[in-house]
Amino acid sequence: MSMIRLLLAEDQSMVREALAALLGLEPDIEVVAQVARGDEVLAAARENAVDVALLDIEMPGMTGIEAAGVLRRELPAVKVVVVTTFGRPGYLRRAMESGADAFLVKDAPASQLAEAVRKVLAGERVIDPTLAAAALADGASPLTERERDVLRTAADGSTNAEIATALHLSQGTVRNYLSTAIQKTTARNRAEAVRIASEKGWL
Repeated sequence: MSMIRLLLAEDQSMVREALAALLGLEPDIEVVAQVARGDEVLAAARENAVDVALLDIEMPGMTGIEAAGVLRRELPAVKVVVVTTFGRPGYLRRAMESGADAFLVKDAPASQLAEAVRKVLAGERVIDPTLAAAALADGASPLTERERDVLRTAADGSTNAEIATALHLSQGTVRNYLSTAIQKTTARNRAEAVRIASEKGWL
């Protein structure tokens, strides 16, 4: 039986070590690399000739969704399983768009994660059914890429002038994008628009 070489990317060391220990009990899976940052995924995948990368979404340096996109471009043979504690429908769509082969919630049993690893290696796509149902019910993000950028930049309380400088836009354009984003999210103000869009996984 050939061993499946697995990379684990998860910023919480306790969670990562627990996952590594549980998946390591599977007879055909070997955890050959562990990283705590999204921007370390590509190098670790290259160095350890991994077959499958299991990526958490929320990581410093780069999100799991962004890391999935990098792997898809640079190492297309590596299969990607994205796991998240956030069952946000928008994440599912973005994970799939970035080239992920599977999308599961992190608290799924280890046996289910192991089964997903085997399935993606066999060329299948695996999506947590509850996440898929929520994504269908919630629909796609109504925000354009620019509106997303502006809301993301506004999330830390930046002023219109600071957002304009950061994104190389005029303040008038920033105001327009914010106004449209507030309308689309049915929010009362920019802070609420950021919160709603974040909760839906649109950012």
